[in-house]
Amino acid sequence: MEALIASFAPACFSPQAWARARRHLLSHLVCFGRHTITGLLRLQDRTQADWTADYRLYAEAHFETDRLFGAIRAQVQEQLAPDAPLMVAMDDSLLRKTGHKVYGGRHLRDPLSPAFHVNFVRGLRILQISAAVPAAGGTARLIPIDFQHAALPPKPRRNAPASAHEAYEQERAKKNLNLVGRERLAFLRQQMDQSGASHRRLMVSLDGRFTNSTVLKGVPERTTLIGRVRKDSVFFHPPEEQPGHGRKRKYGPRCPTPEELLKDEAVPWQPVEAQAGRHPFEVKTLAPVYTQMDRAQKPLRLVVVKPVRYHLTKTKTDRRKPAFFLCTDPDLPLEKVLQYDLWRWDIEVNFRDEKTILGVGQAQVRTEASNQNAPALAVAAYAVLLLAALKAYGMEGKPESFQSPRWDKRKAKRRASTNDLRNQLRYELWASAVRPHFQPLSSRPSPEQNGRKYDLPLQSALFSSIR
Repeated sequence: MEALIASFAPACFSPQAWARARRHLLSHLVCFGRHTITGLLRLQDRTQADWTADYRLYAEAHFETDRLFGAIRAQVQEQLAPDAPLMVAMDDSLLRKTGHKVYGGRHLRDPLSPAFHVNFVRGLRILQISAAVPAAGGTARLIPIDFQHAALPPKPRRNAPASAHEAYEQERAKKNLNLVGRERLAFLRQQMDQSGASHRRLMVSLDGRFTNSTVLKGVPERTTLIGRVRKDSVFFHPPEEQPGHGRKRKYGPRCPTPEELLKDEAVPWQPVEAQAGRHPFEVKTLAPVYTQMDRAQKPLRLVVVKPVRYHLTKTKTDRRKPAFFLCTDPDLPLEKVLQYDLWRWDIEVNFRDEKTILGVGQAQVRTEASNQNAPALAVAAYAVLLLAALKAYGMEGKPESFQSPRWDKRKAKRRASTNDLRNQLRYELWASAVRPHFQPLSSRPSPEQNGRKYDLPLQSALFSSIR
């Protein structure tokens, strides 16, 4: 762990900021309670020292997040086969904030609100890209390799001059989340080419939020997108013939919509193998097809996944909803198309662990730079923890310092959880200092002496905590 963190120092941090950033990286991984800057300083026993330098670490340009995550991406690529593509998933999320002076804070739709009533909460928009490290059994673990605070500009007041409102609309169009996502994918492709990985193909899995004209029109070279689409999306066959004069045709006859293809009994189902539990998959596909979202720039493949049956009870079964998505590479095998889409779910696990375990977004900072750097450093610490675990235990290995509770009758975990890794790091950092050392003061103790027995041992509280 220490060697992995030290490998990022020369390229990502200034010499003055490295020692402080190193303490903050480790503190995010073992901190108890809320992960505010004050909480990190309490853990470091630096509450009586000057704290201004710790806040300036985030508010000023003491490190670049792009270089930091670029170093993490390079470490991820070392875990892949030489000819394997780099598969990434991109998604956005919300960091909740309550202050009205926090840069980029605004009221956004709460993703946890019930379906029958949309709620709004105040928070920050973030965009994250995570890369997959495949395992032998077809599973994969996603590690964050890019993090961006996608803030919209502050809205002017109603009585502001018209020029201010026009400037706001122009700036807001530039900060559109789909446009930011397209720029981050282009930057990722550029980073790969500059670091000597131009031979690797970039596979990007998206949800329906990013499967639109803004993203599809700007797909980088040597990049394949796999994105979810609506059930009523419109696609077209290639043109059957071209006119002798005038402009060439881009679209042919209209294809059935994904929902119509799902219900069309004339099109047979194809069995496809992909790792997601023990469920077999059946799909229908059309290729090549064209869409108006990218103005028919490239041929696509439309894939419809049949709903998977699952057990409500021992005797009653039901089916999940079908899935519809497109792939910008019609020649990519269906097994890989479906597998890459299934791996995308692990980015939701990344978001859950970052928010609930590492406290991403809990730092009470206000400025534009701080709201980018503070959560980015916490996400980088999370990525370093996963990378160190892969190098130490492999994809399916886990630390053996702690045993599961005897009443836990679930199946054995296929991989170590974030809490398992964090507790192991706490044990390695603090075990030698916390273990009691008994040194007898006399060879014949008094019969009245009785060692105190603690009902709440400190070792268990430190190394088995999940918060």
